[in-house]
Amino acid sequence: MRATWSVLAIFTLLSCRAAELPEPVIPAGVGVNIHFVAGHEKDLDLIAAAGFKFVRMDFAWGGIERKKGEYDWSGYEELQANLDRRGLRALYILDYSNGLYERDNASPQHSESVEAFARWAGAAAKHFQGRHVIWEVWNEPNISFWRPKPDVQQYTALCVAACKAVREADPAATIVAPASSGFPWEFLEALFKAGTLEHLDAVSVHPYREYHRGPETAAADYRKLRELIERYAPGPKRKLPILSGEWGYATHQKGVSLETQAAFAARQQLSNLLEGVPLSIWYDWKNDGTDAKDAEHNFGTVLPDLAAKPSYQAIQLLTRELSGYRIVRRMPLENDEDYVLVCADGKGMEKLTAWTTGEPHVVNVPIRHPFEKALRIFPGTGPGFPRKLEKGRLTLELSSLPQYVTLETTSVRGE
Repeated sequence: MRATWSVLAIFTLLSCRAAELPEPVIPAGVGVNIHFVAGHEKDLDLIAAAGFKFVRMDFAWGGIERKKGEYDWSGYEELQANLDRRGLRALYILDYSNGLYERDNASPQHSESVEAFARWAGAAAKHFQGRHVIWEVWNEPNISFWRPKPDVQQYTALCVAACKAVREADPAATIVAPASSGFPWEFLEALFKAGTLEHLDAVSVHPYREYHRGPETAAADYRKLRELIERYAPGPKRKLPILSGEWGYATHQKGVSLETQAAFAARQQLSNLLEGVPLSIWYDWKNDGTDAKDAEHNFGTVLPDLAAKPSYQAIQLLTRELSGYRIVRRMPLENDEDYVLVCADGKGMEKLTAWTTGEPHVVNVPIRHPFEKALRIFPGTGPGFPRKLEKGRLTLELSSLPQYVTLETTSVRGE
């Protein structure tokens, strides 16, 4: 039988976090990627209604500085105001080229363009100071988003320059990087070895993987990354948090089913929190098109007309049922594929969330309570139903979609 996991121990890794990183309490770190700036208020209404608390969006240099030294913030001012009204926070990606400084859409790699990018990044931090923005330096520089080809030395120079400029403009700013595609170990080690970690408040990665590998499979990668951070980070930075800055599963013809996407969307949030990852950005908010063969057209939680996919409903149920709760621990069960997580709120109330990565089956969970009582269970997307607690055991029918059990004053055994 597996030893009990203590997630509270993992959360101690967050003790050095910047004040502007979310607490590991649902739904504080539940986020989604968007692809718009102005307008789209109905989208933002639905995002807020689902329980998302963060949006991640490109903060494109070329669209803001069209004349050297002059910055047009108007589009992002509108977006930021729309987010503020809905209680949403922004993770803005400081990214991409500017034809005023580099040719052929090349990433900033010459002294003039690096200095200009850093000036612009600092000006952005100053302009939006106090708006609770998380600033991310670039997007996936280890693949084709760094042009003409990935270069860790070039990216390191840009990242450090941008971090210094942002920190000078706003000492309280929250800065994360490198938003890597996957876990490129050689790239990350070179970046960390160069001293970049001392300028960061968290390390952001995009844990994409093969479609048959569910969110739980990222756990080993997070642990390896944490060891790498501890090896190269100075002093208290050794406990820098890890963020899941972008990650999703598309429902195109060669992707996952609508039902599997729903299960993975909820499980991504839960399994990341189980590993001490306080912010998880789901990719993507909305299907970008209607081509059933195109992955990029099918990552969304809603369709292009904003009709909800099952993944939207799964996130909405997760954020509703576990609002104000944090994961305390994973219960020890005989089957490694089974996940039963004990969650608690600030008042000591407990809930369970449970699923399996294997085939659906029944499992018995030990519950401590002085008398038999009916508990309320909510399956992944449907209405709740009562379930009898008998002889100190709760029978759950596990499936790939997390379900939620309200325990009220009940306690879970095996503490």
